[in-house]
Order: sequence, then C-alpha cells, then structure tokens
Amino acid sequence: MTEPRSYRRGRPPRVQRYLLWPARNLWRSLTSMRTALALLFLLAIAAVPGAMLPQRNLNAQKTTQYIADNGTVGDVLDRLQMFDVFSSIWFTAIYALLFISLVGCLTPRMIEHARSLRARPVAAPRNLARLPRHEVRDTDGTPEQVATTIRKGLRGWRTSVREVDRPTSEGGSVTTMEVSAEKGYLRELGNLIFHFALLALLVAIAAGKMFGYEGTRILVADGQEGLCNTSTAVYDSFRAGNLVDGTNLNEFCIQVEAFQASYLETGQPDMYTATLKYQSGNEIRGSQWNERALKVNDPLRVAGDRVYLLGHGFAPTFTVTFPDGRTRTQTVPFQPDELQTMMSSGAARFDTPAGLYPNEDERRTKQIAVEGLFAPTAVFAGGLMTSAWPVPDNPAVAIDVYQGDTGLDTGRPQNVYSLNVDMINQGRLLKLERVNLLAGQDTRLADGTTVRFDGYQRWVSLQVSHDPAQKWVLVSSIAMLAGLLVSLLIKRRRVWARITPQAGLVTPRCTVEIAGLARTDHAGWGENFIEMVDILIPDASPRKPPPQRPAAHIDGDSGS
Repeated sequence: MTEPRSYRRGRPPRVQRYLLWPARNLWRSLTSMRTALALLFLLAIAAVPGAMLPQRNLNAQKTTQYIADNGTVGDVLDRLQMFDVFSSIWFTAIYALLFISLVGCLTPRMIEHARSLRARPVAAPRNLARLPRHEVRDTDGTPEQVATTIRKGLRGWRTSVREVDRPTSEGGSVTTMEVSAEKGYLRELGNLIFHFALLALLVAIAAGKMFGYEGTRILVADGQEGLCNTSTAVYDSFRAGNLVDGTNLNEFCIQVEAFQASYLETGQPDMYTATLKYQSGNEIRGSQWNERALKVNDPLRVAGDRVYLLGHGFAPTFTVTFPDGRTRTQTVPFQPDELQTMMSSGAARFDTPAGLYPNEDERRTKQIAVEGLFAPTAVFAGGLMTSAWPVPDNPAVAIDVYQGDTGLDTGRPQNVYSLNVDMINQGRLLKLERVNLLAGQDTRLADGTTVRFDGYQRWVSLQVSHDPAQKWVLVSSIAMLAGLLVSLLIKRRRVWARITPQAGLVTPRCTVEIAGLARTDHAGWGENFIEMVDILIPDASPRKPPPQRPAAHIDGDSGS
C-alpha cells in the first residue's frame, strides 16, 4: 500500500493542515492568560446593561413600561436581550468561554507548579558575579563544614548541595561545593488559589442560578394575609432555575403584622421596618409563631431561604353596598407613582352578590370597578388632588367609578393596578362618577349602589430567594482574597553559594561566593542581602570582588 502523495512530498496531510493545526492554535489562544483576562473584562462590561436597564425577571411591569416609553429604541434593546442580560445568549457565551479559558489556562500551570515543588533547586549559574546581588567572603573551615553552616542559616528555604569540578586558571580543576536555595513558592500557589477560586466562584454562581429560585409577593400588613412557600402559585411573580420545577420548595409560612416607615425632613425614606410572624418545619402544624423585625438589607433566613423587604405602599379599603343592602369590601394595593410623596394609583373590581341579578347578562353589566389615585396627605386645589407628604396625615382618594363588565368572568389575567382600556373603549365599562373622598365618605350611583372609602392599610413587597450555592460563593470570595494577598505579599527569591577551598594553607580556609536573585521585584533586597550574608557566614572577612563585565539579564529559571 503506497503512502499518500502529500507524505511522499514531505507535506503533512490535509486533515492536519486544515483541521488539526487551526484547532490547536485556537485552543492555545483560548486558554492563554491574556484571553482569560480579556474575557473577564468583557464579562464585566457585559454586566453593565443589567445594572443600567430594568430587568424583566426583577420587574416585568417596569420593563414593559420602559420599552413602551422608548419606542423603537426599546424594541431594539429588547431584541438584543438587554432586558434579560444575565440569561441572554451572548452573556452565557462569554460566561462559558471564560470558564473554558480558565480551566485550560490553570490546569497546565497547576501541573507545572506541582513539578517544580518536587524538583531540586536550580544549580548555580556559571558566573555569579553577573547577578544583581553578589558578595565574596573568606572564612575558616572545609567546604563541607561551610556548606552545612549555610544550609542551617537558610532554614525555611528549599536547599540542595552539589559537588562541582570547576577549571582553574592554571589549567587544572578544583572541587567546589555549591548550595542552591529557593524561597517564595507560596507566591505561585497564592496566584493559583486566586484563579481557581475565581473559577469556583463562577461555578457556584452558575449552580445557584440553576438550582435556585426567586419569588415576589405583595402582602397587606394587617396580620390576616399570609404566604406559605408550598408552590409557585402563591407568588405574584416567580423565577425558577433551569433544574427547579417548583414542586419541592422549602416549607415555611409568613404573616406581616405591621409596617412602619420613617422619613427625613425632605421626604426621602429613612428606614422601613416590617413586623413578621413566621413558621417553619414542624412549627407549621402547630400554633406557635416566631416574630422578627424585617428591615431593608436585613433579610429573614428561614428554612434555607432568605426573605427580603423590597418596598411598600398603601392599600385603600373600599366597601360597595349594592341596592339590596349586601356589601363587598376589598383592600387593594395601589402602586406608588411618586416616591417623594407616595402618590399612588390602582384599581379594584367588585362582583355582584349571588342572586341579586338572576339574568347572567344583566349581572355582568352591574359589576362595579374603581380606578384612581390615593394621597397619604391630600391637598386639594380646584378639585384636583395631590399629595404633600408621604406620611398618611390626611388620606384621601380621587376615583372614577365604573359599572359594567369588569372582566372577572373571563378567566384572563388582568393588570391589578388599572382597568382594561379595551373594555372601556368598547362601552362594556361605563364611567358613572368622578369624586374625591376622604376616609369615611361615600358616593351614590343612580341605581342606589354606594361606594365608600373606609381608609387604608399598608402593604409590603417581599422577595423569597433560595440560592443553595451562596455559601460556596462566600468561600470562593474569601479564597480569592487570601490568594491575592499571598501572591502580592510573598516574594520569590533564589540564593546560590559557591564554596572554593584555598590551596596551600595549613588551616582549612575557603572562599565563599554568594549571589542572590529576586525574580519578581527587580532584586529588591535592599540591605537585607548583606545582612543575610553576615548571618550565613559569621566571622568571615569580606573580599573585594574581581572586576566584572556589565550585568546582563539572567533568567531565574536557567541553570547556566
């Protein structure tokens, strides 16, 4: 069987030229430290839109409003997934490439570092006088004795001793003892710990997103409405990880008993505090409740989950009395439109009592809806209501009262803060009254139905967050900081000592040539090098070193 023509001509096969070599070069470029740093910087830049623009998973209503307000720009940003940054394709791609780059970059470095730890220190260069730090001393003793003394002085260093035959100027040779010592391997270890901790941090964050979940719920702070973390249906909005189906949530129950808000003189909020009662584990089956004050950035940790206080608002209470005397009462959360004054807007829908209108079509046309504004401290000017202060000193509402089909029978989800505009435009909802009401006041419709404003309650917005990798994120962050400190504070240094016996003397005497090299701080020994030489060779007399050529760059890893 003949070889391919490309081999006969001395050329590699096409598969190697057009597939293997480009793949190898691509892998080398991807796993280089320069690429890893570039991807890390790119990931930081990619996260900026997630902080500047509203995100759909955090506030879908605000995101929708932002897109509507910005028209074409909003639509383009939405197509680019700027409102779902951290779950977007391009952000995930950068994240995955950074992960692969770090693995491919750090694994060879870890192997190389393990080999260097097992290897002997590098042999002394041939010309020690060319190193940045160099001293020559004469001392009494044999080369073996002097080498033993130097090794004892280098406690904590990795040392090795070699016997080397070196030529003399007379054409002979002399046996010298050479001591090699290295220190500062923890610097590279700290560098590896930092990068592997960064890798672990990325893995922990990804695992938290896959196995975690977040749910938000608005609760009226009256001690009556509660939340039990048993299914996703109890939340107003719920975002689950890719591996969470919502059937195995950590069980606990919460009730909001009261809410307090303090403000500065300028009307800016100072502190929000909600009083909670909660149960978890076996307590759910009993009547015992635990109480805790929940504040901003001070979450409740229960059953492995965290409960955060996100915001608050007012929930006006309306009572509708129908012509037969039966009543319907609702306390509905209104959305704050002006945080400075807590001017809020919202809507409420009331179905008719059973049997009041036997005809189903007539019943649907007699439903009541209320839409309008709530002012904690109402101020009226020419019939228009505004709010002067976020504290409820003079609560009032400015509402439109509608009668007709409110959409309660359709089964379709509706905006809790506003009525369906299409139903109003189609004439299915008719506006009958527009009034301003203080607490306790009411308005009467033509058929005898009355709508009364009873007062208000506070509501709070809570977020339940579950992140099983949170502890690992903390551990990885601490390891990153520790590795960074070690890599910055520890210096990598090498010392060589060449011990040459002096011939023709009755008492053994040696010439000791010591040189030092600091690999990372431009030989930043200062006066410490001379002090170290004095400690290593006590009772030695200094010798003036011979003339030497200008110092040249010497690779610290080279043995010559």
